[in-house]
Amino acid sequence: MSDAKTPFELMMAQAQEMAKAFNPALETFSPKGFEKLWPTMPKDAMELWFGKGISKEGLDAKTRLLLTLAGLTMQGAQADTPFRMTVRHAREAGATKDEIAETIAQMSMFAGIPAMTRAMELAREVMDEGKDDET
Repeated sequence: MSDAKTPFELMMAQAQEMAKAFNPALETFSPKGFEKLWPTMPKDAMELWFGKGISKEGLDAKTRLLLTLAGLTMQGAQADTPFRMTVRHAREAGATKDEIAETIAQMSMFAGIPAMTRAMELAREVMDEGKDDET
């Protein structure tokens, strides 16, 4: 067995070296730490910008955020930070843990079990850090 690296591993190592050269603090950068810089929007603000504030007869913010979770799941739940932030916002907009889980589970029919499993893992991380135990 050799210690040869794949082109992707070489590219990632080169990118890390370049990031260190630009800014040494990037060596310890964590996307989860970056998430903490962005607060969860209040429900009223979400409703104004993404819900009935746009169209009185349209979808509410909670429904729009559940649809967003469905779309992110369909993409394979590859974008960890946006996915976790959407779960936080959906909870703030009134979505229950069961509604979030059901939305993700429904996508298994279209995106497949691996995408659903990944999405459930990310959602569980967020829901486990919550203050209340509401379902």
